[in-house]
Amino acid sequence: MLHPVGASAQDGSLTVELNKFETSDSGGCRAFFLFRNQSGKAFEGFEMSLAILNGDGVIDRLLNIDAAPLPVARTTLKLFEIPGIACTDISEILLHAIESCKPQNEDNLDCFPIVALKSRATAPLVK
Repeated sequence: MLHPVGASAQDGSLTVELNKFETSDSGGCRAFFLFRNQSGKAFEGFEMSLAILNGDGVIDRLLNIDAAPLPVARTTLKLFEIPGIACTDISEILLHAIESCKPQNEDNLDCFPIVALKSRATAPLVK
């Protein structure tokens, strides 16, 4: 059964949206992420490894972020610092790996298939 775009019904997806960048006080970049959990499960573990690509498209660093907990049927805002690189020097963020995706009271899952990526920032967020 297909759900229209924007449906509030649980569609089985977990959308990770890079919402915006902001220059941090240290001169690095602060990234604001929204996690829209329509998977039908609450996650007590959700860790991602992100590859940060510079303006030349070269991997500048790997950044591990822990976004848990992610309550079911909620949108959660998380902020992460990307030190040592200006927001304007980030050309792309690659979801390199999902290190942990653990629903409450369940074993770890392979969440790559249910994770959808979106970006409203200057850099795309891609798989």
